[in-house]
Amino acid sequence: MKFDGLLMIPGPVHLHERIIRAMNRQMIGHRGKEFGEIMEYCVERLKELFGTRGDVYIISGSGTAGLEAAIASFSKVRRITCVDNGKFGDRLGRIASRYTETDVVRFEWGQPVDLEVVERSLAEGSEALAFVHNETSTAMLNPAKELSRIAKKYNALVIMDGITSVGGDEVRMDEWGIDVAIVGSQKCIGAPPGLAAVAVNDRAWEFYSERCPFYLDLAAYKKKLPDMQTPYTPALPLFFALEEALRMIEEEGLENRIRRHRLLSKAVREWAIEAGLQLFPQPDELSNYSNTVTAIRMPDGITDKELRGTLQREYGIAISGGQEHLKGKIFRIGNMGNVSKRHVIATLAAVQDVLMRYNACKPALHAAIEILKEL
Repeated sequence: MKFDGLLMIPGPVHLHERIIRAMNRQMIGHRGKEFGEIMEYCVERLKELFGTRGDVYIISGSGTAGLEAAIASFSKVRRITCVDNGKFGDRLGRIASRYTETDVVRFEWGQPVDLEVVERSLAEGSEALAFVHNETSTAMLNPAKELSRIAKKYNALVIMDGITSVGGDEVRMDEWGIDVAIVGSQKCIGAPPGLAAVAVNDRAWEFYSERCPFYLDLAAYKKKLPDMQTPYTPALPLFFALEEALRMIEEEGLENRIRRHRLLSKAVREWAIEAGLQLFPQPDELSNYSNTVTAIRMPDGITDKELRGTLQREYGIAISGGQEHLKGKIFRIGNMGNVSKRHVIATLAAVQDVLMRYNACKPALHAAIEILKEL
């Protein structure tokens, strides 16, 4: 079977037909009641995904726009500590360095965060902490609750990149003490790329700075939120899609959705182990492992081009390779959004077929199928 472009990458994700159809409608006035109702629904549903009673601002821009809006708008700090143990942690540091003094605490990509090192940086004078919750470049789930707890010892602002965890894994922003969190539309929410949502509590405004980009100034979004409007023209088709994606999440139930993501990722990991492949990273506990993407070391005897190229050409399935110094060394399989067990089994069978041509894995689907029977 060949799929018509099945995306099994860590975003953007394969779109459900309902979401595609939602975008195929006539434009509406973005200052009218109809848009206000869409906006209100999206904001309330997003609060549930973030686990917050605070404000949620929706920006017409990518997840990176949401990150820059968050860091720039709340940059009235002497120094910010940024945790870098992957591609997107590195990006946080590069954004932050444009707005304030930045201490980037770096760890080898794929290695767990050393909480003592992070605390040392905060103790030396940082007034804010920024980190990635789910680092898709290495398939690591960073300890958000513990990082926030340490930051609160120093009364530091906490900014969390939840771009690839919100809507697919447990996020409890208020309970964990997160002040600002960000999600992108094209990841676990299952909508197209182009929208970012930033959740903000009241305390974050103590750190507000006007030295931020005009379009990304969250004060403008805060001013318009009571009217359920955006300060600038919204990307209407993407809002239509976001509304439908959030309705699908509401229908599924957030707990069920998180459970589905966890079982799908568990199935991929168990398949890899049964097939004689090596997970990347090799965490001490699988609780450190991402529940929305799996990274696997490229086995001997096959190249990234041979694996991913053949998979795309013969099956119409896209998976991801490694980034930066991990290019050619790992491949990554995403299970975000509205991915089903059918998609996962088809992907694993296709990957296995290609790998076995190069004697690069053993036949192994039994464990994955048994896990997916729970869905």
